[in-house]
Amino acid sequence: MGVAQLHVESNQFELPVVQASAGPDGIVMSSLRNDNWVSLDPGFLTTAQCESKITYIDGEHSILRYRGYPIEQLCERSDFLEVSWLLRNGELPTAAQYERFVDDINHHTMVGEDFRTFMGSFPREAQPMSVMASAINALAAFNPDTTDITDPDQLDAAATIIMAKARTVVSYILRRRRDEPMLYPDYARGYVDDFIRMCFAVPYEQFESDPLYVHALGRLLIIHADHEQNCSTSVVRIAGSAHANLYSAVAAGINALSGPLHGGANEAALRQLMAIRDSGMNVREFVDRAKLNGDRISGLGHRVYKSYDPRAAIAKHYLGKIMEQTDTLKLLPGDEELFDVALELEDIALHDDYFISRHLYPNVDFYTGLIYRAIGFGPSMFTPLFALGRIPGWIAQYREMLADPMTKIGRPRQVYTGEVLRDYVPMDERED
Repeated sequence: MGVAQLHVESNQFELPVVQASAGPDGIVMSSLRNDNWVSLDPGFLTTAQCESKITYIDGEHSILRYRGYPIEQLCERSDFLEVSWLLRNGELPTAAQYERFVDDINHHTMVGEDFRTFMGSFPREAQPMSVMASAINALAAFNPDTTDITDPDQLDAAATIIMAKARTVVSYILRRRRDEPMLYPDYARGYVDDFIRMCFAVPYEQFESDPLYVHALGRLLIIHADHEQNCSTSVVRIAGSAHANLYSAVAAGINALSGPLHGGANEAALRQLMAIRDSGMNVREFVDRAKLNGDRISGLGHRVYKSYDPRAAIAKHYLGKIMEQTDTLKLLPGDEELFDVALELEDIALHDDYFISRHLYPNVDFYTGLIYRAIGFGPSMFTPLFALGRIPGWIAQYREMLADPMTKIGRPRQVYTGEVLRDYVPMDERED
């Protein structure tokens, strides 16, 4: 471990340096508080809250890896549940471990009748992410023997219950919004296949999910499974640092993800494409007007990726496959025009100096909304689908946080710039 030198006015500090295996090294700043200094970093843009071995991102070179494995390889060769195991345990499972894990998840997807009644108590028009967060939180009340975070067996059980039942919860939210009966899980089907069936099947009628949709949605879940210390993941870790149980921490992450600047970006990107399609202008005219007015175009640019978002490349690949089968797939009216708008807008963004100089490349949200829409999901369900994919990462991050001996309860500092000491003035003596 090296040492960094910090000089502030007449003060000199020696700060330990933690060497990263990849990416920037870290300077441990915590000792500054003992000398009446704090680091001020709005948005935590250069502040690392932890050491982590889960996810690595290099935004300059379009790199995203889970436990060292490139996201491209995982999407090509793996599936969502195997990636979930990888994130949680650090290594790929053996065949026997994978089989037990899948069986365990499948046999916990059912929710009890009391929980179904609870889900049915929300208004049909309720915001889906609010319902999802409430439902995950409520799982702790329905499974009180899995809330002791100091018991490894209970923590494992809680992780399995959340992974298994979140899929059921999201399908219930969708069907209730449509005033359709909730369907029970089918253990014989795969995780994604059965999720699509639970969302769209008609009771007592044979239902077969389109294999392309199953595969595409599985890839979207994988590319959303973790993304380092983003807003919602940081919230999960902060909540967990107070020893809130796993259900509460994941629910906190869902609430953070519900913000339009975080999980809602895919819905905004789709609505942007629809606005272009319905504007009466061609794509180039719309873009030129946006450039002239300084308007932001949703779906372009990313806070981390300063080149092409690797997740976007994967999503684009599967959107292309869906577009190739538009003759056989049931698309909503106007969706083919949306695809054309997306392709033209992407081409402009990749070749226009205005966007290139500002690193405004298409991001993952640019494509995912179109894929969700093609499968049959409305915009209000996009963020719950994002959350469904992110749950394995939240679980892995929470468990890593608990196991880290350096973890302390999250307690950021501040630089106070308000009023200094004042005396209270009685109301009848105050000036108007």
